[in-house]
Amino acid sequence: MIPDEIVEQVRDAADLVEIVGESVQLKRTGTDFRGPCPFHGGTNRNFSVIPKKGMYYCFVCHEAGDVFRFLMKKSGMDYPTAVREVARRTGITIPERAAREGPDPREPLFSAMSVAHEWFAARLREGPDAVQARTYLEGRDFPMPVAAELGFGYAPTDGSFMAAMKQLGLAEPVLLEAGLLVSRDDGMVVPRFKGRLLFPIRDLRGRVVALGGRLLRPGEPKYLNSPESPIFHKGGTLYNLHDAKNAIRREGEVLLVEGYFDVLRLAVAGIEHVVASLGTAFTSDQAALLKRFAAQAVVLYDSDKPGLKATFRAANELLRHGVRVRVATMPPGEDPDTLVRGGGAAALAPILKDAVDVLERMVHLLEVKGWLHGVEHRRGALDRLLPTIRAASDPITRDLYIGLVAEKFGMIRAVLEHELESRPVVVPDRAQGAKPPAAGPAASASGHRAPPRAAPLREGARFERQLLRVFLAEPAWLDRARTEVPAASFEVAAHR
Repeated sequence: MIPDEIVEQVRDAADLVEIVGESVQLKRTGTDFRGPCPFHGGTNRNFSVIPKKGMYYCFVCHEAGDVFRFLMKKSGMDYPTAVREVARRTGITIPERAAREGPDPREPLFSAMSVAHEWFAARLREGPDAVQARTYLEGRDFPMPVAAELGFGYAPTDGSFMAAMKQLGLAEPVLLEAGLLVSRDDGMVVPRFKGRLLFPIRDLRGRVVALGGRLLRPGEPKYLNSPESPIFHKGGTLYNLHDAKNAIRREGEVLLVEGYFDVLRLAVAGIEHVVASLGTAFTSDQAALLKRFAAQAVVLYDSDKPGLKATFRAANELLRHGVRVRVATMPPGEDPDTLVRGGGAAALAPILKDAVDVLERMVHLLEVKGWLHGVEHRRGALDRLLPTIRAASDPITRDLYIGLVAEKFGMIRAVLEHELESRPVVVPDRAQGAKPPAAGPAASASGHRAPPRAAPLREGARFERQLLRVFLAEPAWLDRARTEVPAASFEVAAHR
């Protein structure tokens, strides 16, 4: 029972080159080290140790992992023993905890995902039916040596996956619980992924906990992820964070993009501090996860209307967790993948340099659309800015936002502060079908506006509490709520 934060600390402190170098003759090649593979007994320098990623990889047998996996494979250690051995070498003390009674009940799921991923990866490299997938990757400038290092896989359309898993001794109930198989309405059990290019999704320890699949033929959905499981919570996982976390700490900043290929293109180009959410709205849990590694983020979503909406939703979640947010504006028709594929890392550098604070970006867009002229438009523009100002939990950022908006709109600062403390305004295009907010209290006979009443907030809070009770009453409802109900839906901060 070693705490996750201690495991990460030990992994970050480990000298992978020194540990591998005790049994492998390594030679520096640029920023990496090369040597003969100790696992398949190679004599050429096909085994690469990559210090900046904290991992090793063999281009022949495709064995890969971190410092703990190396000791497990080379010396036959189990995982806790490997962690303790590296901790001993780095001088880190691991606090003793009471041992768990029995093995981790999730271990069969971790094992199933690992075995399945290795099988899918081998199928991509060697399967005659994976020609289309290999051609597709080549067409996107991911040659097979790079694709193999990144862990791509291929899910065939036939029944060979189920047959292989049965031969390897993996039970059907475990594969169902891991989300590798699915039970249809007619009772048939079939593979979840068919005819798809697969991306491994890993937890912070680098363990494969889920897969993302891109369909290679016409059909829907184009992208399909593993379902929620005891080892995978989509709303609490970020793609590539296991590889990016050291670079994020080093840069003091994280780049947030939309898709798998955006992440991988930037990582291959040497821009390593990049992650993506997993095809859903950016969540509060994901924001809290990023806060552990970086104090600021740059959002690199598409610049079309859906992309901007997703940008501002993600920014608000990050602001609530005290992360400073800048927004980079992509050229029309471009995304990080296409931009860097065409011009390398240098093509992205000026865009990152020109990234601006999220509130400044919102004000600029409203100004370009003419929303800062005329009372009605200005009121509407302010309604769109208030949620972002409210989201800023950092008091300095919030104060700067208030000053910026008050100056831009020619408002008295105290009036804006009073508005921020009142009930949040429902903006029509962000909550279609919602009823407009009730009219404000009438002015008193003396001409002064009566203070805002708290009743609507109390009633809303009551409904929110009732909804939370429903979620907490049933695990199935809670699981659905994690993915289907954004935290921003709740007005009461404690409920969020």
